[in-house]
This record gives sequence, structure tokens and C-alpha cells, in this order.
Amino acid sequence: MAASQKLTHLLQLADQGPALRAALAEEVAELLTHWPEGYPESMRGICEALLAKAARDVDQPTRARLRVQLYSDPELSHRVLPRESAGHQLGATARRDEDLVTALAENLAVERRVAAHILGDESGVTLALACKGAHLDRAAFSALALLTWPARDRVHAFAMLDAYDTVPVSEATRVVRGWREGRAAA
Repeated sequence: MAASQKLTHLLQLADQGPALRAALAEEVAELLTHWPEGYPESMRGICEALLAKAARDVDQPTRARLRVQLYSDPELSHRVLPRESAGHQLGATARRDEDLVTALAENLAVERRVAAHILGDESGVTLALACKGAHLDRAAFSALALLTWPARDRVHAFAMLDAYDTVPVSEATRVVRGWREGRAAA
């Protein structure tokens, strides 16, 4: 099929609505991973944008299949199928006032009681250890700390935030590894 015909076909498929988003996404992913000789490179950007838009409208199993399909081109996969960061997911869980203990336990791969202990430390030091040991950035830590323990005053807020900066990465990694080993032993 000629490049212009293929593009027209894909755009028509996109206009069919959400029901065909998965088919569209998989077809565009296939096209991008096996780019036909003779297709213009300028069309590639259009296809990437089309895939990124379609991928936002599909369910998690379809996104997982797309990641597998795009495995040969990790940069493309990262551009069109960005993963939500763990910090963003945890912050969203805290904002929705959902079960943050379970979400943190799953994210850190630790026992639920360890996650409860981490969230129970109002100083923020244990959460700082957990976040730094799990390679969550300062912004994720700040959001979690301030959502979990709304600061009593400005001094308390800054003390919690400073905790992240003062925790050494090596120490945080060692502590998180210990928590995980405790889970594996159980």
C-alpha cells in the first residue's frame, strides 16, 4: 500500500472512535517497527503522534502488548508509551485518599506492616529513606510527605523536606534492601 493510502487508512481508523483504538495502536506500532522502504520519514512523526494519542485511550493489557511490540525500539516506546512514575502513582493515591499503605508496600516490594511503619513516622525520615532507597525523586517525596502529614507549621514542613536531602543514598538503599529481604524471608 502506498504511503499516502496507508496514512489515509490510519486516519480513517482513528476517526472510528474508541472501540477501534487498540486495533489502530497495534497497526501503527507494527508500521513503526517495520517501517517500509520508500515511506517518507516525515510520515513517521505523524504515526508516532497517532500512536501516542491512541495509546492513551487503550486499557493496560493493550498498553502492555504495545510495549512488547515496540521492544526493539526502546526510545520509541518511551516516547509514545511513557510510564507513570512510581512517585506520581503514589502521590495520586495519597491525593485520592486511597490505601496508601498497600500502594507503598507494593511499590517498595515490602510487607504491609513495613509500609505502615514508614507512613507512621511523622518526622518524614523513614519515608525519606524509603523514597531515596527506591530512587523516587525529591518531588515525589515532598508530595507524599506533605499529603501524608500536612505540616503543623512551616518549620515542620521544612524539617520533613530536609530529611530527604540529608539521607545518604547508600544508607537508604541498604535499609530498603533489608526491608525487602525481611519480606522474602517471611
